[in-house]
Amino acid sequence: MSETVRRATELIELVASGSRTLREISEHFEVHRSTVFRQLKTLESAGFLVHRDDGTWAIGMRLVAIGQQAVDELDLRRIAHPALRELHRHVGSTVHLAQLIGDGVYYVDKVEDTDGVRMSSRVGGQVDAARTGVGTAILAHLPAPERTRLLDAEDARGTSASHDRAALERRLGDIRRRGWSADDGEFEEFVNCVAVPVVSSGDASTGRSRSARSAPSGP
Repeated sequence: MSETVRRATELIELVASGSRTLREISEHFEVHRSTVFRQLKTLESAGFLVHRDDGTWAIGMRLVAIGQQAVDELDLRRIAHPALRELHRHVGSTVHLAQLIGDGVYYVDKVEDTDGVRMSSRVGGQVDAARTGVGTAILAHLPAPERTRLLDAEDARGTSASHDRAALERRLGDIRRRGWSADDGEFEEFVNCVAVPVVSSGDASTGRSRSARSAPSGP
């Protein structure tokens, strides 16, 4: 990846986590403000960022539109969304759908509980596979080599919360046997979640699952 493209993606990711001033951005990257300003103006001209009246930089609507278009193109989300809404109607809590994509597990859909506990998860966000119900539900039903590859990738990114692979494998074995997973405040300490794997007809014979859905079981 070229340095220019890498810095552009890092700028977008930083601003996506919350609007920033030019000073905050330059201090974050430890570069001169004039250098950062030129990069910000380039992204602004492309519609990816916007310079607000209060002086902060925020995500532009073109990037929002591209993100929404990408989400809409996810086949699993389009097929499963009615089922998620029905599940939400029955359980009355936030419902997630997560999918294994490449070397990570990502939230591909979410039906929010607007009256109860609000969760920080977002569609498109990467899941901490070892600490979440949906993550462990997927991990438990992957072949061992693929599971190892996924956890190694999380370790390389510094996002894995599991430092004891043996204990994790025992836990995943329990999940495989009983058919469902849970996290007891491991991801967000005020929420317990229950998750089940979603197995397609092509995966049924191997027991492999590349997606899972979850709902909080209570604060």
